[in-house]
Formats: sequence, structure tokens, C-alpha cells
Amino acid sequence: MKRFVPVAVSALAVGATLLVPPAVQQTQQNGGQAQVAGSAYQHRDDFVIVGHRGASGYRPEHTLASYELAARMGADYIEPDLVTTKDRVLVARHEPEIGGTTDVAKHPEFANRKKTKVLDGTPLTGWFAEDFTLKELKTLRAVERIPALRQHNTVFNGRYQVPTLQEVIDLSKRLSRELGRPVGIYPETKHPTYFQQQGLALEPELVKTLTRNGLNRPDAKVFVQSFEVSNLIALHKQLRVPLVQLTDAEGQPYDFTVAGDKRTYADITSPKGLKDVAKYAAGLGPYKAQIIPFTADGKQGKPTTLVADAHRAGLVVHPYTFRVENNFLPNEFDSNAVPADSGNLFGEIAAYRALGIDGLFTDNTDVAVAQEKETK
Repeated sequence: MKRFVPVAVSALAVGATLLVPPAVQQTQQNGGQAQVAGSAYQHRDDFVIVGHRGASGYRPEHTLASYELAARMGADYIEPDLVTTKDRVLVARHEPEIGGTTDVAKHPEFANRKKTKVLDGTPLTGWFAEDFTLKELKTLRAVERIPALRQHNTVFNGRYQVPTLQEVIDLSKRLSRELGRPVGIYPETKHPTYFQQQGLALEPELVKTLTRNGLNRPDAKVFVQSFEVSNLIALHKQLRVPLVQLTDAEGQPYDFTVAGDKRTYADITSPKGLKDVAKYAAGLGPYKAQIIPFTADGKQGKPTTLVADAHRAGLVVHPYTFRVENNFLPNEFDSNAVPADSGNLFGEIAAYRALGIDGLFTDNTDVAVAQEKETK
């Protein structure tokens, strides 16, 4: 297995411009599966590119500057990870812990907010979004999460606030007008069981915000995603937008852990499991190694049948995360031995597109857009 430079990892994570496999069209007619309605699923169009946390290969992630750059590079969707403030405002951060993505450690007035909490069964020390009001959070500024790999992004440290979901929606609407094409949003509920346990559930605020903005409708350019299952099943009854089940190569959804459910992500992505997913979701967001595993020497191995299996179940497939740095690429696409240097992301994307994926999450929208143009 390829050795990666250690970074904070969260396994992540297609409206009007979706490439729709026939199986999805069949899903619309199957009363026992998720209803996939609206124009988002009624025509074929270009490959879908999701700006993962914005253009996070070029700007600190989850900032309005990162989202705007991704859209201007050609992303069909911008992807905010959602956590909540103490006063129940949804904001865009990679994790509840904000010490790694903001300058909170430099604010002496918040020194006493540092604490240790248990996040999905694992103790974690830092500062947590839910311990701050929105007003307090707005005094902080974003910083690059993985400076060892993206030193150039540190130029922008301290320049951008933590955005609310409403600000991300407002940005998407403005950019849609300016660019003359719809720029969608693809929010992820982060650690939903964790927030439910604290009495700060994410889902009610998400439903209210989408509804207030006229986005809780089948033809809205919105997808909602989660690594957990129970909250997606609940949202399926409240939202009219498509849902995406995120999965990882190891482990299980944390809501399964809490409930004592022994099923793993491997079970979820089995042919039988995918049929269950299709009862509440329209798409699957797998870790890319679930489609093409890494070999022991860090290269691409033999592809699995996951894409074909998901399509047979009526699900579109949007794997994560495609990044240009050698650190994140299979070894055959590395440019050299320096983890932070750029490798052949074009080649990696091409390998996945050959297997029929319907879209992807990328930190480097410009590369994905250029690769798409080459295939036309």
C-alpha cells in the first residue's frame, strides 16, 4: 500500500448536468426504491465534476474563495461539509474540530475553549465549532489544513472567514447568474450521530435552510450526502433532492456502531447492500480505492465490480477524492518521489472514467475539466 504523508482524513465525499445510467432511470419506476424525480435525472449530459471543499488544491478549503474558484474553473457543484455552531447555525468545516483549519489557537480569548471530546469513539483534543456562537466563529480566519503538501496555499492563511451554509448558497446563486450556468451545492452532514448526541442535530437546520431557499425540490441542483445511514433514511422522508450514500474502504457507519449493527461499508457496497441503498438514495460516493484498489506497491490493482453493481442497483457513482499531488496518486502516476509535487492526475481520472463513473470529487477542478474536454 502506498505510504501517504499523514494528514487529517475524513472519508467524504448530480443535479442538472448528470450523466445518467439506464439503471437510474429504472429506479424512478420502482416504487420500492428511492424516488429519483425531476429534470436532474431526465436527460444525459456531461460528466459531473464536484469541487471538493471548493478548489482546495489552490485555496484553504471550505472558504468562499475556494468555492468561487472551483465554480469559475468549471465545477458543476461546490461541496460544503456541514457542522454546527453553538447557536445552531450550519457552517462549512471539514470536521467539528476547527484547530486544524482556523487560527483559533492564536486567539487567547478562546484558550479556555480547548478541550478533549470523543468523536465517533475516538478522543480528540482541540477546539470545536459547536462550542462557539456564529459571532465568535466569525472572528476566526481559515488556514490551510495540509501545509506540508500545499505550502502555496498558506499564502492565503488568515484572509477568509468560516462561511455559513446560507453564504455558500448565496454564492452559488450569484455565480450561477454570473457564469450563465447553474452551480449546484453538494453538502455533507459531518458526524451526524455526534451532533445528535449533543442535542445539536444537523438535519433539521439543513432541511429548513434548503426549504427557505427554494431548494427542497426534485429539480434543484442539490445533492445531500452522508457517511452514516440512518440520517439519510430520515432525510429521504423530508427532502425532495437526491441523496448520496458515502462509503469507505474500511470500517462501518458510526450510527451502525452505536446501534450495535454489525454491517460494514463492505456489506453496504455488496450487490445486496446496494439494493438497500437504492431504497433511500440516488447515488453512491465511494472511496476511490473501492473501485480500483491499491496494490502492495502503491499502484492501481484490478478494478472491482462496484461501479457496475451500483449501476445495476440504480445508483450513480461519484468517487472521492482526486488530487494532483503525488502523495494521493497511485505510484504509476507520480511525477517523482516528492509527495507535494504534482503528478499525472489526468491519467488517474481517465482510468476511472473508463470504468463508467458518473462524476467525481476533486480538489483540482481545472484538471478534471481539462481531462473532460480531452475525451470529447
